[in-house]
Amino acid sequence: MFRGNIHLYSGRELENVRTAARASAEVLDRLAAVVVPGMTTLDIDRLSAQYMKEAGGVSCDLGYHGYPGHICISLNDEVVHGIGRADRMVMPGDLVSLDVSVAVNGFCGDNARTICAGVPAQGVAATLMETTERSLYAGIAAAREGNCVNDIGRAVESVVTAGGFQVVRDMVGHGCGRRMHEEPEVPNYYLRELNIPLRAGMIICIEPMVNVGTWRIKVDPKDGWTCRTADGSLSAHFEHQILITKEEPEILTVCQNNPKTASHSKA
Repeated sequence: MFRGNIHLYSGRELENVRTAARASAEVLDRLAAVVVPGMTTLDIDRLSAQYMKEAGGVSCDLGYHGYPGHICISLNDEVVHGIGRADRMVMPGDLVSLDVSVAVNGFCGDNARTICAGVPAQGVAATLMETTERSLYAGIAAAREGNCVNDIGRAVESVVTAGGFQVVRDMVGHGCGRRMHEEPEVPNYYLRELNIPLRAGMIICIEPMVNVGTWRIKVDPKDGWTCRTADGSLSAHFEHQILITKEEPEILTVCQNNPKTASHSKA
């Protein structure tokens, strides 16, 4: 069912999205558990393709507007859209953002997580990761029928600002179901004019991208994809795909084998 350009999911369509979302969560969880220093980002990308196949899906990213990888792998000052490369090695303490989108039977699941490779995150990196993840769950808690899209952005931004960081403004969350990117856009900051009502049946991805320094980013002129912080500061990225319901929002990208994500299935 469509309301304007926004699709409301129910019945068989909703179950198909649930399947894709679970597959995406499973792949992300498996990847996060195996990434270690010494791997190249191409190694990670190839593993993701294997895990997607084992989960019964394929990459939503591969070939999307010409994107050459199965997932987006972004390190340290790379915000999003990093490409797996044979010459890009993960080092101890690197922040590794894994953005995984999986298609199953024509429906899409999408989620992301930032991890610290090999060692526990320390100092500002640890605070950045904790704040970014906490801002994601604040945004999810605001994603209720009767609220508007900009209430999500307000909730995310308030957590990030209180932590002393900045939300990337040039990249936003989005609807996701039959296609990886659907209406509405879901910014991670407050826009008064974005007062689109949230309705039961909407499926959206909330994905804070948070920088230590400036919110501004730049695109790599060589590969045309990798987005970096304009000042070279660290960045973190967390994302869940959620369903707006008549009650609490439901997190669709839940890996049942991961107690942490399973415990957050209802925000």
